[in-house]
Parts: sequence; structure tokens; C-alpha cells
Amino acid sequence: MKKLVIVESPTKAKTISRILGADFVVYSSMGHIIDLPRRKIGVDIDNDFTPTYVVIPGKKKTLTQLKKELKNSEIVYLATDHDREGEAISWHLREQLQDKNKTREFQRVVFHEITPQAIKEAFSTPHALDMDKVNAQQARRVLDRIVGYFLSPWLWKKVAKGLSAGRVQSVALRLIVQRERQIEGFVPQEYWKIEAVLKRIKDPGEVFTAELVKCDGKKFIPENQESVRKIVDELQQQEYSVAAVSKKETKRNPLPPFITSTLQQDAFNKLRFTTSKTMLIAQQLYEGVELGEEGPIGLITYMRTDSVKIAVSAVAQTREFIAQQYGAAYVPEKPNIYKSKKSAQEAHEAIRPTSIARIPEELETFLNPDQLKLYELIWKRTLASQMTPARYLASTIDVQAGRYLFSAGGSVLVFDGFLKAYREENNKDAEKTVPAVDKGELLDLVNLTPSQHFTRPPARYTESSLVKALEEKGIGRPSTYAPIVHTLLMRNYIRREKGYLICTELGMKVCDILVEYFPNIINVTFTATMEEELDKVEEGDMNWISVLKDFYIPFKEKLTFASDNLQKEVIQTDQVCEKCGKPMVIKWSRRGKFLSCSGFPECRNAKSISTGVKCPTPGCEGELISRRSKRGMRFYGCSKYPECRYISRVLPKENQAEQAPLSEDPIDTEDSDV
Repeated sequence: MKKLVIVESPTKAKTISRILGADFVVYSSMGHIIDLPRRKIGVDIDNDFTPTYVVIPGKKKTLTQLKKELKNSEIVYLATDHDREGEAISWHLREQLQDKNKTREFQRVVFHEITPQAIKEAFSTPHALDMDKVNAQQARRVLDRIVGYFLSPWLWKKVAKGLSAGRVQSVALRLIVQRERQIEGFVPQEYWKIEAVLKRIKDPGEVFTAELVKCDGKKFIPENQESVRKIVDELQQQEYSVAAVSKKETKRNPLPPFITSTLQQDAFNKLRFTTSKTMLIAQQLYEGVELGEEGPIGLITYMRTDSVKIAVSAVAQTREFIAQQYGAAYVPEKPNIYKSKKSAQEAHEAIRPTSIARIPEELETFLNPDQLKLYELIWKRTLASQMTPARYLASTIDVQAGRYLFSAGGSVLVFDGFLKAYREENNKDAEKTVPAVDKGELLDLVNLTPSQHFTRPPARYTESSLVKALEEKGIGRPSTYAPIVHTLLMRNYIRREKGYLICTELGMKVCDILVEYFPNIINVTFTATMEEELDKVEEGDMNWISVLKDFYIPFKEKLTFASDNLQKEVIQTDQVCEKCGKPMVIKWSRRGKFLSCSGFPECRNAKSISTGVKCPTPGCEGELISRRSKRGMRFYGCSKYPECRYISRVLPKENQAEQAPLSEDPIDTEDSDV
């Protein structure tokens, strides 16, 4: 009889099957096979939060096939991913496939990379399921179900039907809304800079720029144009001399290898990949790519991790590769060791190539362009993490001009170290030189350049900076960062605009309501604490039912208060319904706000809110209204649709003569805001 191996994905099954050979049958469960029911809570709150699991619609055929394969197998290996979700999938599979007498043998195998050596080692040392991990996943699933099940219907009554609230996503939304409010309330402060262009008298060809930094020995920043004018007049009369010269060598250490959050950040900043795209491609590289005669091989280690640890054997291989490729000077005396954050799972590894010797150039014919870009990013970061620091010679020149002190600085790369493999491609890598001058040397003033500046508001979040903030604040875990962003976008609570995440009016409305009624739950500190408690459940230090009880009791009290004080969110307008004569009010839907008759449900008149801009189509009397496509994309369409089919991605100037051309990605005008 053969041995049955169950994994989550067909690609992973194909790669492992080739490694294990003919004695094994490898089958994919296609992810979770059971879950909480869709149309009811599925959690017995009064009975220690006991969950009721059902077979996921569409998975009955998969389960039947697995049971069929089971009849011809003497042992079952559960080889799902080694995180909480993977452990829960394995547990669910065992519960569904185990016979009544529980005589079937189930073994759990865990590996961090899908390579022949790692797979064979894992199957030679199987073990039992980790029920602490399973309970941590159950606790999270039940928590999220409770919040979603009770808060979403409350939002329907308060704002609009179809809205939903999530425990972690709502906190992420709050961060984005808070940033938007900071930007809206920001008051720019004026400040000035004064720079002096100076040249050496000894060598007039050497010119450099120094910035005014001190006056009478104190830090000095001119505040307005009038004071700047006086200072410039005073400086024109001064003698300029070198007050001090300093030189010192500085080091810049390499960054640690990637974890999930830093991979998502770097992929966004360098490759402009969204978090979802990054994780999709990383999954493909992990599960295996066809490498010609080698067959499918996993190219990177598991991509959902918060540990910067690298296996000892991988470190040795990397150091040997560096010595061969770049020379002994690029190999540190001892391996570089990096410290993970406190909550990191140290049993995991960082994201690294399964073989550092598999250089990106050799994979060009096997990987698509996006796969190659992400693999190269991971490969270079791993390589650099075990290289020597870069060394710079930093020079500073202080120039005295009466009671004023100017400063000029520069740095020159002395030894590139890890930069040989991995450059940040930003100002950190730029070199700036200053001339070699002597203390006391007189300088000629070429000109003085005052420049006006204003303080800037904080930047809106990008996917990269949001993931960084979530990680720093302890919100979510590696497997949740991408789904958080995706969910907020799909709910129309935020939108992407030129790479930035901007909260919509609906997102602000939902956030404000949740914060008003559930301030202690939709809270950064509270959510981070919950994550820490889930980690303790996984470590076996807390009981998962106790965690749920501690959460549910105050949540229920807040929910009762919110329900008792519920008032529908409507805004009165001065417009009158043309069908019944009653006032029109502004209401909300999951796609934004719209005008509705206050006589609803007797009168069902509703329409989109006009922008006040006339349709530019010649002869059309309509006005443009804001709409949203099925894909969540905002556009402007004529109120006379379908008679007039004018649409535009941007709001055109009034009385614009020509119809704006459509892009190659046409908008579905059937799906409008009403």
C-alpha cells in the first residue's frame, strides 16, 4: 500500500510528489476543507465558544476524493504549511478523515523549504499535531467571527446595508483615517535656509556649499524674509575662514534577511508590487518552479515569517559563495547574527533562497519577469546580510563668518562591503565630496543663497508604510498584512491613488462610528495585546477559551449600549423628491453616499449626488455624477445615462468640448452608485 501525503496546493503537491517518488501519493486539499458556516455565527458562545465546522461549499468533491485515496493508504502524512493556518488545516483534515475507531495513523511533517533534502529530512522525523497552534488559530477565527457577526448588522442599521467590520482591519482603517485627519489639520510653518557658496583662495577651482547652522553658538533657523534679509546683509560684510575640519571613518551595516513585512515593503518600494502581488509571487517561488531537467524545485523558504534567523548550513553556504565571488575581504570574521523582535517565531527561518548558488541570471529562462525580479531581490538581500559592512570616510568643514557658523559635509565610499550585492538606491548610497582644506584657511564668498521652505504634513500611507506601521504597533501577523489591505480596498473604505492609500468618505464614516461606540476594541493597544495573547496561546502559556471570554464580556456590553442608542445616519438636504414632494436626504451605501427620499420605503426614489458639472457632450443637458465600477474604480458619468454614455476617470472642466477618451480598461457603466 502507498502512503498518502496531503498538502494545500496543487503546485506544492506536484513538487513534493516528484521528490518523494512512486511510494507516495500526494494530494491537494485546495486550502481549508472546513470552516465556520457562512449564514450563521457557528459559535456556541454559552458553551465555551465551541465552534461548529461545516464542509466548505465546493470542497465536498475534494473530501470525497481524499477519502477514496485513504482506502489504499497505510499512513497519512499531513504536510501543510507550518504556521497556525497550516496546522489548523491539518487538524481539520485529520478530524474529517479519521475512521470511527481512530485506527488510521496520521503523521504531521513540517519543512521550511521544498527541496529534496528538506523534504526527506521532514518525512524521516514526523511528529504529532501541535494543538496549541490549532487553538491559537481557532481563537483568532472565533474572535473575527464574533466581531464580524455582531458588528456588521449593527453597521447596516446605523449606516448602510452591506457594510462589514473586522477586528484587525478596522484598526488599520483607523490608522489611515488618523493620518488623513493629520494632513487635513496640518498648518505649514515657514522657515528659511541660507547657503553660502565658497571657494578656496589657494585653489580657486575648488568650490563647495555650506549651510548656516549656528548664530552665537546656538542652533539657528531664520523664520521670515525680513530677518533673512538682515542676516544676508550682515554676512556680506564678514570674513570667512575654516574653523574646524574633521574626518572619521563610519560603517554602514547590512540589513537582516527578509521577513514577510520587510519583503512586502521592499517589493513595493523597488518593484512597485502590491502586498497581494508580492505574496502571490513568493508563494509560487516557495511551492516550486519547473527548472528543466531538475523538475519543480522550491526556490525560496517559507514566505510567511517574522524571524530573521537563517539555518546554520545556509549561512555557511552563503559565506562560502561570497568568498568565491567577491573575495575574503567581503566575508566577516564571524557570521552576522540578527535579532528578531520579541514576538517572532524563532522556530521559523527568514525568507531566503533555498540555494544561494542558484544565481538569478541562471533562472531567466525558467521564471517570468515578476518572479525573477522578486527572486533577485530576495537573493541579493540574503547575500548582503552575510557580508562585511560598507565603510565611508566622512568629512565635515565648519566655516566661521563673524558670529555665524556654516557647515559642509560629505562622505566618500572607501570600501563597498555588502553594497557590492545590495544597494538601497536612495540618498544613503550617494557620495558627496568636500575639498581638503586646512584649519584657519581663509575662503572667498562667491554668493549667498537664501531659500524659503515650509514644513510638510506627514505623508499618506502607502502599502509599504502601512505594513511597516502595523508591524511596529504589533497589529496582525505575517499572514494577515496583505489581506488587511485587500479587504479595506474591496470594502471601498480606502482607495489607491498614485501609490498612496486614501480613505474614502465611507471609510471615514465607518471608522468614526466604530471609534465612537467601540473605543476600547477598535484600538491599537488593545489589538496589539490581543495578538500577544494569541501568541501565548500558541506557545501553550494561555488558554484560548479564557482569551475569548476576556474579550467577549466587555464587547457584549459595548454592543448592547450601541444598539440601545442606535440612530440611523442621514443628512438633511434642501432638495425635494420629484416623485412625492418630500425632502431628500443623504444616505450611505457600501459604495458611498447617495440621495434618497425621506419617505422611504413608501417612496423608493434614489439617485447619485451630482458634481454640479455639466456633461461636456454637445447637446446633452445632463450633469456629471460620481460613480464606482464593479472593480471599485471611481469615475464620472452623465446623469442622462443610458441616453448619454459619457464617462471620464477625471472630473473635466465645465463646458469641455470633447469627450474624454477611455483607457484600454473600459468602465462598466451598468454598475453605478445608487
